[in-house]
Amino acid sequence: MQVTTVGLDLAKNIFQVHGISENGDVVFNQALRRAQLIAFFEKLPPCLVGMEACGSSHHWARQLSKLGHDVRLIPAMYVKWGKSDAVDAAAICEAVTRPTIRFVAIKSEEQQGVLFLHRARDLIVKHRTQLSNMLRGLLSEFGIVIAQGVGSAIKFAKGVLDGDKPGIPDVAIDVLANLSNQLVALHLRVRWYEMHMRLQAKQDPRVMLLRTIPGVGPVTASAIVATAGDASQFRNGREFAAWLGLTPLNRSSGGKERLGRISKMGDRYIRRLLVTGMTSRLRQMKTHPERADPWAQALIDRKPVRLATVAMANKTARIIWAVLTKNEYYRPRTA
Repeated sequence: MQVTTVGLDLAKNIFQVHGISENGDVVFNQALRRAQLIAFFEKLPPCLVGMEACGSSHHWARQLSKLGHDVRLIPAMYVKWGKSDAVDAAAICEAVTRPTIRFVAIKSEEQQGVLFLHRARDLIVKHRTQLSNMLRGLLSEFGIVIAQGVGSAIKFAKGVLDGDKPGIPDVAIDVLANLSNQLVALHLRVRWYEMHMRLQAKQDPRVMLLRTIPGVGPVTASAIVATAGDASQFRNGREFAAWLGLTPLNRSSGGKERLGRISKMGDRYIRRLLVTGMTSRLRQMKTHPERADPWAQALIDRKPVRLATVAMANKTARIIWAVLTKNEYYRPRTA
């Protein structure tokens, strides 16, 4: 029997493959070591291969596509997982043939290279935040208060390194100098990553298109292009916003429409960047009312600030989809 569909359960070393024929009969369900995987698929005729969109899935999708196979990545939420790798591979093989499932676009090596920068920067930012919070907590025990914001903590740490020592015991001074040195070093590392992101962004015209949208900076634009590409896998802007988890949950029943909080089921990193960008845009609107968007201003007047920023992020996500699919600069509507 000729194999037409294969479900591949990915792992670090031991992979499980489940193959079925055109009639649905199981041809094989076996485990393969990492070194055997490519050789196994080289012997198979071109067929439909499904795998979960997880770590290393884009790499294996590119490798199997070079062999002529039709590879499709399935979101983990669509697969009914079992108790073993064999059951998982069978579930993937079944899910990949469903016509209603929306698959994940395979990322190129260039896209994953840019995401490499973003993941590393995100880790360093978390460490910087943890260290600045620790400084605030330790110094508050001595009645020393650092103003809110990472910039205030960096400014205080630089003052300590320049010789501005607070009135605390000598043993604490040594620890403070060490922590301040680490905080400044982490801040410089973050700036290094952001500089490389800006240089990389100038080489991609899609990033430059997204930067014309208010509230979308170079980091956000670079992350979106590296993750979503040209956004052609989404049918409309609402699908893209739902993929980011920015659309409300629908709890309607009995003919009554009830919308809950946002789903938060999509890409958490991009969603956070968009909400942060809209928060910064909201602050600019307060200091520069002449730059305010009438729709956003009317929203802020009747809704809480956090709800307004999330709604603005939802609308911005739809604008991003339109800019990427039409390959045009953002043009704000005029009255």
